[in-house]
Amino acid sequence: MQPDFHPLAGIRVVEMTHMIMGPSCGMFLGMLGAEVIKVEPPEGDKTRNLTGMGRPFFPLFNRGKKSVQLDLKSNDGRQALDALLASADVFVDNFRDASLARMGADPDDLRRRFPGLVLASHKGFLSGPYQDRTALDEVVQMMTGLAYMTGPTGRPLRVGSSANDIMGGLFGAFAVVAALLERNRTGVGRSLRVGLFENCLLLVAQHMVQFELEGVDPPPMPERTFSWPVYDIFDTADGKQMFVGAVTEGQWAALCGFLGLSGLLADPNLQTRMDQIDARDRTIPVVAAAIARRRSTDLSREFEALGIPYSPIAKPSDMYFDPHVMRPGGLVSSRTAEGDAFRAPSLPIDVDGAMINAGGDVPALGADTSRVLGDLGFDADTIRKARGAAKKTA
Repeated sequence: MQPDFHPLAGIRVVEMTHMIMGPSCGMFLGMLGAEVIKVEPPEGDKTRNLTGMGRPFFPLFNRGKKSVQLDLKSNDGRQALDALLASADVFVDNFRDASLARMGADPDDLRRRFPGLVLASHKGFLSGPYQDRTALDEVVQMMTGLAYMTGPTGRPLRVGSSANDIMGGLFGAFAVVAALLERNRTGVGRSLRVGLFENCLLLVAQHMVQFELEGVDPPPMPERTFSWPVYDIFDTADGKQMFVGAVTEGQWAALCGFLGLSGLLADPNLQTRMDQIDARDRTIPVVAAAIARRRSTDLSREFEALGIPYSPIAKPSDMYFDPHVMRPGGLVSSRTAEGDAFRAPSLPIDVDGAMINAGGDVPALGADTSRVLGDLGFDADTIRKARGAAKKTA
């Protein structure tokens, strides 16, 4: 049974965002029970129309939100935004401050007019020399050394997802929850700024600190000096690939015993973990040959039983068939604004022993405009003017 876990119920979030970083912050807050109202221009968030690898951006990160359509170039639209913000607890954005000011949402002005509001701005950089630079996930991966560490020498490579954007949104949500807790005591909100660059900096901190402590730059991950006897990708007899690790003396003994490598177990020069690490040039080919004689299903079964770290090399689409992902709560079903069904992960936490059903459908453009603004006292004619040239009606 999925737990009823909505700790942010009763919290209203007004969100003016696009792409991933800001929308993911709103998504996380919504998954915790907040009411998230996404303010969109008359033509809608441009992310709605992306194709290819960008197609999932809008439906994935805007699940469970409400859509209010406002023309912020008009006085009616700005008055409606003011009323929305006056009713809100949190304002989430990821636009430049100058753009926000043109839309009637200048951060300094909001701080003055709505002292109880928590402002969560998602930017490329925190305050400092780079604060006005344009940033993208790929840009900060190149700047911080993450791309250098991911690809081989001379071939910097971004990681295979929008990891910084998503993690930046998570830090935004984390900071919002903390600011709301503080507001319970003080009655005053905070101005929060989340930096994509600083987020990525934290991801490479382990490599920075290695340099700090040892005085040498660590090599890129594909060329790293191994700290474990076995920590590699191997080919199997059925033409698949599998990562296998043996990082303790017990795992080394279990792996060699299962694979029938009694010679390695008996070798007097392989009796300590450092011996095994130093001898990788001659032991890994032996292990690889033994694994290549076995099928992946047999290897998985035995490795599971022996407690040996392993994993098949999976594609993202394989996750729809993974038994752990398919357990109750692992995937949440949603529908796009056009009615297409899709499944996506929920929050990666258990609450009282079960995952929560946190997701929701994707709102059509402006689907909640009339209801939300009507609740704030606006009449139908004023709402029509405030939303501008609507493509869809609510």
